[in-house]
Amino acid sequence: MKLSPREADGYFAKPDPGKTALLIYGPDAMRVSLKRQQMLAALLGPTAEEEMRLTRMPAADLRKDPALLMDAVKAVGFFPGIRAVFVEDANDTAAPAVIAALEAWQQGDAQIIVTAGQLKATSKLRKAFEGHRNAYATGIYDDPPSRGEIERILGDAHIRDVPGDSMSALVDIANEIGPGDFSRMVEKLALYKYEDSAPLTLDDIQAIAPQSTEAAVDDVLNIVAEGRGAEIGPLMGRLQAQGTNAVTLCIGATRHFRTLYTIASDPGGPAQGIGRLRPPAYGKRRDRLLRQAQSWGAFKLETALTLLTDTDLQLRSAGQTAPALALMERALIQLARLSRVG
Repeated sequence: MKLSPREADGYFAKPDPGKTALLIYGPDAMRVSLKRQQMLAALLGPTAEEEMRLTRMPAADLRKDPALLMDAVKAVGFFPGIRAVFVEDANDTAAPAVIAALEAWQQGDAQIIVTAGQLKATSKLRKAFEGHRNAYATGIYDDPPSRGEIERILGDAHIRDVPGDSMSALVDIANEIGPGDFSRMVEKLALYKYEDSAPLTLDDIQAIAPQSTEAAVDDVLNIVAEGRGAEIGPLMGRLQAQGTNAVTLCIGATRHFRTLYTIASDPGGPAQGIGRLRPPAYGKRRDRLLRQAQSWGAFKLETALTLLTDTDLQLRSAGQTAPALALMERALIQLARLSRVG
């Protein structure tokens, strides 16, 4: 039988111990793995490994020994409780062994949990599960996690007092980074908040949120926007040592100043403008962007964007001979000076 994404979320949280098997498939191995971990933990409990109630096997082993799965499903455990056999990275080459185990399964046997990559509708493995009266098949796709899913992950980490603004920030972060990175971030957040009963704040999230790979670029752009021209040179040396491309830096600068212009030019004023940013800005970054936009004003930001457009064209010109990063550094110094003009 097929499980829809909504039905699957409920099933992963509370699986039926009387079912024969479950197939979880999808293009993102991390998403599939996280759902499989959730389901097995709910089905078997936290002591399954120690009590030898979970058997793991790579699907590739079934090509060499098709009876391996059947033997594991029928084996009698040493400890009481639900048992499961987990078959990892399956495809249609494992279908004969899996189908044989599905057909021979009886109540009291170990439940069969199979994970796979993307499977076509014509896949023998997928059709076997979808056509079985006591087994489920569900596809996991790259959809952003729902608010309910995020609340579940937080709850599993014992983070429960989450105000609305903090939850909104976590939803935005979850939509920007992969599920594995988000789960690791929540684990860090749980350690950061250990024995801290206060509500989760934006500062807490900011303290452990994954740092952008463009952190050095962000640093130099904030320095420019705040008119601290004397600090540009050392940071440009750092960017050059990291192999930063001048055009990439120009694109980043243009994006930053366009964001400031969006804030500053809002008809309701910068305070309303920053509230309309998509994706939203939170915490210290929000405060910093608002201060920069208010300091510059829409008129000066138009001039800044014109300067950056001219620099971008110059950097991409076929006849350009001057060092690209030197040209970009000059443009940034000009911007820093412009920020101080009354």
